[in-house]
Amino acid sequence: MSDQEQTRPAEDRSPPESEPTPPESEPTSPERSAAPRTPPRAPEAREREAESTRRGPGAEELEDRWRRALADLDNLRKRYARELPREREAERAKVAAAFLPVVDNLELALAHAGADDRGAIVSGVRAVRDQAVEVLRSLGYPRYEETGVPFHPEQHEVVSVVDEPDTPAGTVVQVLRPGYGDPGHQLRPAAVAVSRKQE
Repeated sequence: MSDQEQTRPAEDRSPPESEPTPPESEPTSPERSAAPRTPPRAPEAREREAESTRRGPGAEELEDRWRRALADLDNLRKRYARELPREREAERAKVAAAFLPVVDNLELALAHAGADDRGAIVSGVRAVRDQAVEVLRSLGYPRYEETGVPFHPEQHEVVSVVDEPDTPAGTVVQVLRPGYGDPGHQLRPAAVAVSRKQE
């Protein structure tokens, strides 16, 4: 064999340059194999997350408003508790001041009680009584002492029943004590005598 023939098979054994060599497996770095990739989120999940992020400050603001409203309500309750006794006292003083002229006139009537003219004393006391009734009326409690009207349970309190042949049954025939105020808003009902049903 010649030298050329011996070298040819060696050349044939080497792979041709045009053929690609198979890629060797690359060594995996610890950074690449650390964690698997998270799958992409669904659009609904992304929308929910964005909405909860948007709602976050709104919820805090609502909670702040709620706390402020509770504080305002508590302050209002305390202020009302402080002012209620003052208002009651002011109303009592107003009513007492309305009755002062009545007391003054009663004292004048008592000062003239020793006078010889008894008619003047009686008329003076009657005037004082009328003044007191007017004060009650101005406070919202008018006097009523009507007779000949049908008995009304909200206005009248029956203290006696009498025989009145010419009067329908249940009619007020006598007022023993006058009442003050309107039905449903009264100081007291009138004590009355009513006619009995005739048999």
